[in-house]
Amino acid sequence: MEVMLSRKKILQIIVFSIFFLFIIVYAFFRSQDLIFGIKIKNVSINGSPAQSGIKVMNSVVEVTGNAKNAINLALNGREISIDKSGNFKETIALLSGYNIINITVKDKFGYVDEKNYQIMH
Repeated sequence: MEVMLSRKKILQIIVFSIFFLFIIVYAFFRSQDLIFGIKIKNVSINGSPAQSGIKVMNSVVEVTGNAKNAINLALNGREISIDKSGNFKETIALLSGYNIINITVKDKFGYVDEKNYQIMH
């Protein structure tokens, strides 16, 4: 009889442990954005991955990217719209010579991320 009780207790402990582990993993994934903050991702200029030091031939370029969970996104100091998924797409005019593209995002908790790209036209 004692062996049956101990097996039953062990099974209950295992089931409860798996349940609580599931709750912890679920809570981590749901709060991941809060824990790690906001990030600007997948930025491209005219369809190519954005990087500093590139040279573009066109004076008008299209800047696209993603800033999931952002409530405010500014491109060169001007606020632009983003969709519910955090995607943004904007065209900007470049001056001849050296240009800086500045992207700044803020989330609802006040976290800020900023990216700068230096390009030549």
